[in-house]
Amino acid sequence: MEGKYWVLMGVLAMVIVASRGSDEEGGEVTYDGRSLIVGGQRKLLFSGSIHYPRSTPEMWPSLIAKAKDGGLDVIQTYVFWSVHEPQPGQYDFTGRYDLVKFIKEVQAQGLYVCLRIGPYIESEWSYGGFPFWLHDIPGITYRTDNRPFKFYMQNFTTKIVSLMKSEGLYASQGGPIILSQIENEYQNVEAAFGKKGHSYVRWAAGMAVGLQSGVPWVMCKQSDAPDPVINTCNGMKCGETFAGPNSPNKPSMWTENWTSFFQVFGGKPYIRSAEEIAFHVSLFLAKNNGCYVNYYMYHGGTNFGRTGTSYVTTSYYDEAPLDEYGLIRQPKWGHLRELHMVIKACSKTLLEGKKSYLSLGQLQAAYVFEEETGGCAAFLINNDSRNSANVVFRNRSYQLPPKSISILPDCVNITFNTSTITTESGKRNARSELAISSATKWELLSEMIPNFSDTSLKAGALLEQMNVTKDESDYLWYTLSFEVNPSCSEPVLHIRSFAHVAYAFVNDAYAGGAHGNRSVKNFSLETPIKLDSGTNNISVLSVMVGLPDSGAYLERKFSGLREVAVRCNGDDSYDLAVNYTWGYKVGLLGEDSQIYKEENLGKVVWGGLEPSTAKPLTWYKTMFDAPDGEDPVALDLSSMGKGEAWINGQSIGRYWASLLTPDRKPSQTMYHIPRSFLKSSENLLVLFEEVGGNPLKVSMNTISWTTSKRDSNVNNVKRDIKYLMRPEGIHT
Repeated sequence: MEGKYWVLMGVLAMVIVASRGSDEEGGEVTYDGRSLIVGGQRKLLFSGSIHYPRSTPEMWPSLIAKAKDGGLDVIQTYVFWSVHEPQPGQYDFTGRYDLVKFIKEVQAQGLYVCLRIGPYIESEWSYGGFPFWLHDIPGITYRTDNRPFKFYMQNFTTKIVSLMKSEGLYASQGGPIILSQIENEYQNVEAAFGKKGHSYVRWAAGMAVGLQSGVPWVMCKQSDAPDPVINTCNGMKCGETFAGPNSPNKPSMWTENWTSFFQVFGGKPYIRSAEEIAFHVSLFLAKNNGCYVNYYMYHGGTNFGRTGTSYVTTSYYDEAPLDEYGLIRQPKWGHLRELHMVIKACSKTLLEGKKSYLSLGQLQAAYVFEEETGGCAAFLINNDSRNSANVVFRNRSYQLPPKSISILPDCVNITFNTSTITTESGKRNARSELAISSATKWELLSEMIPNFSDTSLKAGALLEQMNVTKDESDYLWYTLSFEVNPSCSEPVLHIRSFAHVAYAFVNDAYAGGAHGNRSVKNFSLETPIKLDSGTNNISVLSVMVGLPDSGAYLERKFSGLREVAVRCNGDDSYDLAVNYTWGYKVGLLGEDSQIYKEENLGKVVWGGLEPSTAKPLTWYKTMFDAPDGEDPVALDLSSMGKGEAWINGQSIGRYWASLLTPDRKPSQTMYHIPRSFLKSSENLLVLFEEVGGNPLKVSMNTISWTTSKRDSNVNNVKRDIKYLMRPEGIHT
């Protein structure tokens, strides 16, 4: 271990020399077939995605600092059209949506920015980032050669570029933005639009370049990206899957290296190891002459409010190097940090040296980079996933672990192996600080179930849900009254829905519920019901868990009820989807009154909690004091069913603890409460519970990580790295 310590210290010294001058901001950004060139200097860049709306302004400095300390050069973010222009021409750049403040914080810490304007982003964000008002523009078809869509897309893109220019944020102005992106993974849907898809790609590229931002534009997963726009790779294994730039004059770039994968309610988290990520980063750099690698996500954060797309959990990419709370996830963060340090030690050689390939065995190979001035760096690859391999390289013998890449910054000494973890491992802990277990601390309010006579919107058909709600609520009530024949015995209510959840009420009594999942397009509910003689009222609450975010013709997506029928024992049946008039109500009365805000609590009469009763469609409220300290805070909702939670009037997102994974566990139990949402005392917690749940087992927790200790020499390395990473030392 001591030998490796001194090798690492030598590498760190090389990094300091190689990094001198990289703190200089500004300058023209160009590129050639080898790399981006910023201010006249070639750059090999490590980047990480951090989305400003998925965290808070109070968290941004720490997130960016930890990214920098982790060896990143660039922060990459989408621009979220739906939050910035909630209504046509009405813009919002405040609070979590303060894009300028976020970029200036990145700049203040000496990092670059890649701005992915889109403005279609997907990103597991509701409606792919589009504001829903686009849906109502006459004659519009999204993401194709369609005049109305192009008008609004160009208008928003121009707005963002102009805002960045006015704040002097492009690199040519002395700012941190060195890259922009237009569109997003369009090749996935291009064929669906035929010739108009191809012409749209050319229009989008020309429109973006014509805005004269002064920095290169990229199109990810777009092999036909027209010059001068750079085509880039997204995925987990771009060293294996990327065909390369579509011009010899463009560099090889990886805009999304998925550090995990987004999680859905009912699904288990995807665990991608630090070793696998490091292997594929190294392979991309060696095999593909990669000059830019972005980790998607480096910090995922939280889908606050109703911003997550269909079935996606409130916690987003929690398995990233910085977890949902912004805490360092070990060993992923530390292992990648060491990789970045080693690569930067030989970055000049990788960018300017001549590459050669050597076979070292059936499943072993070497990529070697050599400069005329003598610099040399090598990647020794063992593709055998089961067995170690002993290889000979330049008359020296090297032992390569299974499925690994060893990096030799001087072509002699192995200073990093992708499968060898030397950083600390970690474990996340949740400490219960406050159990709200007393029924006297809770009050409740039952949501009113509307009947047909209570509704003002009526139609002689089952209406499409999104077109009715306009994304103002997850909820839409479908109601009707009908006369039943006395001969109808053993009636069963049948519903088929293209939404996500449905709850049925017959004559104000709960009759049953059903839901779908991420992998199916529709679901059915079949439940026995009790009907009165004469007139009966049926009310169905149709629920969305986020709007769709992907696919061609997004504006044509259908949601809501498609079939409603009452089937009797015998020949009698009632097809209620035809020849009946339906009444509709958007949202809940509690939403209309915003009873999750303290100033509105008195608008309704709250009652006491009955511990033995778990009712559907119930609002719960309580007050609590903030936990002491500075550790992140999380709300444990494992005892609840499905709904949404608010803290002091701010939504911390949807919860769905009752939808279990295949191993019978909730997908998410802890829900992040940013410290900035809290007061020291008398904080208001409001839950809207759809199916039941037990609020008496809800608790407040603080979140922390503990790490295991390693060999003392490794700890010494870490202390020296920390010292050398100071602002006056290495710029990463």
